Amino acid sequence: MTMKPAVIGFDTSNYRTSAAAVTPEGDILFSYRELLKVAPGERGLRQNDAVFAHLKQITGAAGLIRERLRDYEVVAIAVSSRPRDNRESYMPVFQVGVALGTVMAAAFDVPLYQTSHQRGHLEAAAWGTPLQEAAHYLALHLSGGTTDLLRVDENGIETLGSSLDLHAGQLVDRAGVALGLPFPSGEKLEELARAGESAGRLGCSMENGDLSCHLSGAESQVQRWIRDESLPREDIAREIYDLLARTVARMTAAGIRKTGEKTVLVTGGIASSALFGEMLGARCGKTVRGCRLVFGKPEMSGDNACGTALAGMKAWKKTATENAGGTDK
Repeated sequence: MTMKPAVIGFDTSNYRTSAAAVTPEGDILFSYRELLKVAPGERGLRQNDAVFAHLKQITGAAGLIRERLRDYEVVAIAVSSRPRDNRESYMPVFQVGVALGTVMAAAFDVPLYQTSHQRGHLEAAAWGTPLQEAAHYLALHLSGGTTDLLRVDENGIETLGSSLDLHAGQLVDRAGVALGLPFPSGEKLEELARAGESAGRLGCSMENGDLSCHLSGAESQVQRWIRDESLPREDIAREIYDLLARTVARMTAAGIRKTGEKTVLVTGGIASSALFGEMLGARCGKTVRGCRLVFGKPEMSGDNACGTALAGMKAWKKTATENAGGTDK
């Protein structure tokens, strides 16, 4: 019996240990995800602590690999080896996935494909949407380490704009921890925000023709509200989401003006918030003419290895097609 091919992917970010496997058709055979454990009151982990946590947690994927891939032939391993697509991008935590992927690729005698954490986010969010095979589009990558406006095409990922200081996920997590919420704080802060009201008290701070933004000033104001107890917790949370929606809408409009692209994929941990999606959609509907927002499934928007595996499968299929066509000299 001929076994079906599968690609295994690993992603070891500063938030979550992830492993996944996919088929050439894009079916997800399994998706293992485990948050890195952060002590109450802390706003994340130091890199050396995160590396150690990944080393302990990655073994949780072993059973899934054994059980779910019994009837499949592993044809490649894919890993997120860096935060962004550019080669200079680096973060120590990703070396856990690289090391494991290198060993597994040698053991299976298959290729190892290295991609970026950002590329994995885009592949995962586009999965199951009309953008899964699209040649080009705009994207928003909104997480603890990125607030990036991107143009994606066959040549790669171009960064059009970003936060010039604090990132969207950092604002959410720092405010959440200051409010006594666990890290990462998105889910609990959203619960608070749904019970609150906003009045646009936090002003947008934009640069580069609205392609880039600043969020550190907003964080300072939020911390003052929390310290002085001058605003209800629910309203503080709502103001944060209101600011992010207004800021990102302005970045989106600027990206459309610059490129002419009107379809925008929204991904990253912030994009997994239903409230943020509602607020951004409403804002863009009023202020950004012709904009079409595409959100990935919530479970595919946060950190995961599904997108890494999908990127690896694309690379494997491309190589197989080239070899079948005799393009190798």
